[in-house]
Amino acid sequence: MPRIEFFYDYGSPFSFLANAVIPGIAERHGAELVYRPMLLGGVFKATGNQSPAMETVVPKRAYGGKVMQRTAAQCGIEINPNPFFPINTITVMRLAVAAQREGVFEAYHAALYPAFWQQGLDLGQREVQVDVMTKAGLNSEKLLARAGDDDIKAELRATTEEAVERGAFGAPTFFVEDEMFFGVDHLAHLISHLEGQ
Repeated sequence: MPRIEFFYDYGSPFSFLANAVIPGIAERHGAELVYRPMLLGGVFKATGNQSPAMETVVPKRAYGGKVMQRTAAQCGIEINPNPFFPINTITVMRLAVAAQREGVFEAYHAALYPAFWQQGLDLGQREVQVDVMTKAGLNSEKLLARAGDDDIKAELRATTEEAVERGAFGAPTFFVEDEMFFGVDHLAHLISHLEGQ
């Protein structure tokens, strides 16, 4: 069975779009989908890359917004600009790792992306994080405490470093064994690779 590793950050709108379609791709091709939370800010720092939102060429930045909406339509999902973007995502990404370790990742993951890219919430604020998790039926106090543990912090840091070492420079980044595929717009290449196996 092929294995698709999905390196992502909730602060990446294109990761949100990829998240809408990658489970179906994995299912259709009999692949295991493994979610790998990483800190996109750490990837940018390590590689010298930056968010497309920081693009200095104004027409290119404006075009990027159009591409995002067109891609959302192709993926069959609604995306809305978040007025608080960009935020420091370190806590929500640590919470993702904690949710994986506590066996509640599916509910956490399903709640976080819409909160950020459809509801436009400020997920950099603890009270907002608590509200989102509580509405998802999660024990927010337990998860926040777990997210502060050294092993969770170390795992997020290690995953981020691993992504960079394997060639990642942004999100979403996918790996099928040693083959890397970057961006929701390159998922067709990932599909071709799976079909060629």
